[in-house]
Amino acid sequence: MAWLLTDACKFLTILLMRIAQVSPLYESVPPKQYGGTERVVHYLTEELHNQGHDVTLFASGDSETSAKHIPVGKKASRLDPDSVDGLAGHFALIETVEKHATEFDIIHSHIDYLYFPIIKRSKHSYITTLHGRLDLPELAYLYKEYPEIPLVSISDSQRNPLPSANWMGTVLHGLPLNLYKFNPHPKDYVAFVGRVSPEKRVDRAIELAIRCDIPVKIAAKVDKADEEYFEQMIKPMLNNSLVEFIGEINDREKNELLGDALALLYLIDWPEPFGLAMIESMACGTPVIAFKCGSVPEVIDPCSTGFIVKSMEDAEKAVKNISLISREVCRKTFETRFSSRRMAHDYLEIYQYLSGKQAGKDDTGVSKNIKKLTA
Repeated sequence: MAWLLTDACKFLTILLMRIAQVSPLYESVPPKQYGGTERVVHYLTEELHNQGHDVTLFASGDSETSAKHIPVGKKASRLDPDSVDGLAGHFALIETVEKHATEFDIIHSHIDYLYFPIIKRSKHSYITTLHGRLDLPELAYLYKEYPEIPLVSISDSQRNPLPSANWMGTVLHGLPLNLYKFNPHPKDYVAFVGRVSPEKRVDRAIELAIRCDIPVKIAAKVDKADEEYFEQMIKPMLNNSLVEFIGEINDREKNELLGDALALLYLIDWPEPFGLAMIESMACGTPVIAFKCGSVPEVIDPCSTGFIVKSMEDAEKAVKNISLISREVCRKTFETRFSSRRMAHDYLEIYQYLSGKQAGKDDTGVSKNIKKLTA
């Protein structure tokens, strides 16, 4: 019996990992209101911690976590009126992580390319998830300078501008199964959730609602960079009895808004890297009507969890046919494909491969599980 216990302890030692999660400082973890990247960091950190891993979160001082927390700064910068230079804190963040680097099997960075100069020269194990768009002209030159940096994409389509980068895998986002409740009985309105910006196309959502003579509820934040666009282009469109502008909302309010909606309107006009709002909607059982851009075809199953459209005319038909989509199937698809547990599992395969803790490498020296993720 003693040898069985010894082997079991060795097995646990191999599987359990010491993991650092490095979050941007623009929002707290989890965010107080809107926030995409920091929300994903929160769900991943909590899931890994719940599975027994030794997880340390490096994030703003107003963050909250069940894992260990090493704060950097007092507050997240976006909602801090005293914050002027949001970039300065991130250099302090990197320096703080490096002081603890020897304590981890893997350091998981979510701060884009800011960490690259350190990673390139370090002997520690790192992985960087890229959360933003990669089709900006300056990025091609930048990534040629760092071809060895291990990267994770959040959709396969996100990789298209940088096919030769050192991709370790694609890990789709996930949410806790109990975060949103399933609602089989929606009310008579459609919803928009996200940012008010030209590429998110809230104008299309308003136009479509008016075309279909159906109310639309808009839960969105307006960044400083988009204030002029909001004032000049969107605000005049709000003067319609069908349109209700709510502003930023939290998870509880989002559950009610999305759960009661007939559909989420996701009529984007840019290469969306992922789109959390789509899986939030599916978690409530609410189908999605989305333009065919970026990650949309990887998230939405046409005629199963929503409709993928190419024109406003197609979108109008989709609204009229939304009752054909099973809300039960939407929820079930969310549970199967987009849970935080599945997300953590996919990341763990990559962590274990990069840190040398995973068996199962073939004769090329590449983990079979990593091949599966990158296929």
